[in-house]
Amino acid sequence: MSIPEQSTSPAIVFHGAGSMAEAIVRGLISTGTSKPGTIAMLNRSNRERLQALSDRYGVHTANEPADKEKLLAEAEIIVLAMKPKDAGAAIKLLGPLLHDGQLIVSVVAGLSIRTIQTLLGQKLPVARTMPNTSSTIGLGATGISFSEEVTDDLRHRTLSIFEAVGTVSVIPEEQMDILTGVSGSGPAYVYFMMEAMIAAGIEGGLTPEQSRELTVQTVLGAASMMRETGEEPAELRRAITSPGGTTQAALEVLAQQGFPEAVKRAVHRAAERSREMGAAIEEELS
Repeated sequence: MSIPEQSTSPAIVFHGAGSMAEAIVRGLISTGTSKPGTIAMLNRSNRERLQALSDRYGVHTANEPADKEKLLAEAEIIVLAMKPKDAGAAIKLLGPLLHDGQLIVSVVAGLSIRTIQTLLGQKLPVARTMPNTSSTIGLGATGISFSEEVTDDLRHRTLSIFEAVGTVSVIPEEQMDILTGVSGSGPAYVYFMMEAMIAAGIEGGLTPEQSRELTVQTVLGAASMMRETGEEPAELRRAITSPGGTTQAALEVLAQQGFPEAVKRAVHRAAERSREMGAAIEEELS
């Protein structure tokens, strides 16, 4: 699975070939942002996974050390997409292969820009990102922080990568933890609520299929309504809440059970846990 000798080296190399890397690659290709021949994907040892990705998307893949080193040394953009437990050793080995002008894009949770540059042994341009799982269907929400070495051109190229799989918010790095609590972990909060709605529908006599479909369409419609109208959720909620009606009765139960405060506490706890995990990773790497 090495690169043909006559081919031009891919511009974007994914160092890691898991589900998030695949989601981004699929978005880049499907939107026409990048052509398959400009992308390479690497992993440590799973040849079958790389072959499947090559067959599916037409991207370059490499598993042999010499081939991987060549790709990494010649890439314009390197996306760090390995597992957090493998990141420290992999980034240290990566450092000596790199040169000025290459952009490092990290999707590894918990790794700060400072830690990445320290592991590399040089202050290369770094974009730290936090995509969420909805990126796999092109509806992701990604937060991005840039190191001071990132030029306007590199910034634009980074944004185009993640805009291919959803929306992007550029934030100061110190806000990455709260973004993780809102959008990084956010899909799970919605799924948790949907689980309860489906269960209640079934308890009331709907079939599992009916309850699931009604719940999915309700959540999809509510999100689309907010996006398309531009209205605040409080206004949309008030518009469908008649005094003494069914919606008001339901919302009173949620308020009595502390629903709004529970959600806010969940977001802040996720942010706190993100900080804890980041500190643990940095302590381990140091």
